[in-house]
Amino acid sequence: MTTTIDADVRRRGEAVCARLLDEIEKLGIAPGRLARLPVYDQAEFESSRDPYSGEETLCGRWRDARGHGIGQMKFHGDGSFYAEFDVVLPHPTDPHWFVEGVTVWGRGDVIKSEARLLEAPRE
Repeated sequence: MTTTIDADVRRRGEAVCARLLDEIEKLGIAPGRLARLPVYDQAEFESSRDPYSGEETLCGRWRDARGHGIGQMKFHGDGSFYAEFDVVLPHPTDPHWFVEGVTVWGRGDVIKSEARLLEAPRE
């Protein structure tokens, strides 16, 4: 399914990417430590039909240099959205935690975010 991306979706997508990056930096991880960053224009987009609501969903995916998925963002027809981006690094200030990734969700201009942390293995 081909889709055109309107200015509102682009604006929201760029805000989502900025929030993902803010969440990474808030953890104390310098963006230069990641091979790729959540940049809106670097996502590959396609649209699909939500099987539950029947509405169109715009899906953007980020891939690493080998083509493996490292993140995604979805914009649903009802105005809600969800995004996640892999970090996969030890927590920079707390050795008890490993940073799996960051997640963003919301609706309209309301954006919420959090880090996905895993307890680090103990020796």
